[in-house]
Amino acid sequence: MTTKKAWAVWKGGIKDGGGTISTETGVLKEAPYGFKSRFENGKGTNPEELIGAAHAGCFSMALSLMLGEAGLTPEKIETHEPSLRRLPTRPKSDAPYPNS
Repeated sequence: MTTKKAWAVWKGGIKDGGGTISTETGVLKEAPYGFKSRFENGKGTNPEELIGAAHAGCFSMALSLMLGEAGLTPEKIETHEPSLRRLPTRPKSDAPYPNS
């Protein structure tokens, strides 16, 4: 399996700052993200959207593999994954591990 790299750069505070996300392949090149794009309807992407896209892509490829093993070739597989947005929560004080 080929290893590809991705990275994020963040500058500033949580609400007034902003960042960019890039990939080694250049598919994403300094794509903007920030508080407004993550928790409101601001312009740009957010980590949850990217994770959703990754899950959808993996599922589509796995389904194609399974169909191929059954002797079937799909014309098209379109997978929609909802990107979940929720505010981060602090760990409960009674949690067995501080970071759980």
